[in-house]
Amino acid sequence: AAAKFIQAAYKAFVDLDCAIVEINPLIVTGSGDILALDAKMNFDDNALFRHKDVEELRDEAEEDPSEIEAAKHSLNYVKLDGNIGCMVNGAGLAMATMDIIKLYGGEPANFLDVGGGATKERVTAAFKLILS
Repeated sequence: AAAKFIQAAYKAFVDLDCAIVEINPLIVTGSGDILALDAKMNFDDNALFRHKDVEELRDEAEEDPSEIEAAKHSLNYVKLDGNIGCMVNGAGLAMATMDIIKLYGGEPANFLDVGGGATKERVTAAFKLILS
């Protein structure tokens, strides 16, 4: 039963272009049935055009408003708990910058990658996010 469950979860992961499928906890009942008591799935935003049914399930009320605003400007943004804002052009540079901040005892307030070839409008939107 467990193998069948894992195969079904993997099939969903592949077929729906998931970035992650997390089942926790997974239990075995007294009668031997397998049950997922909680599940979380994240989907590749770049593949949503293939899955309109998945896109329709999106509940923006469950998302951070800053991250929604960032997506409108094609910015890669993740809000964090620190107090030092970061804006870079490249995910590798973003990670290195955050590592340096942590190395010296600081805490990044965000991960914000404006990407290569960012326009004036995109950089302006990025600054507004950092300063909000």
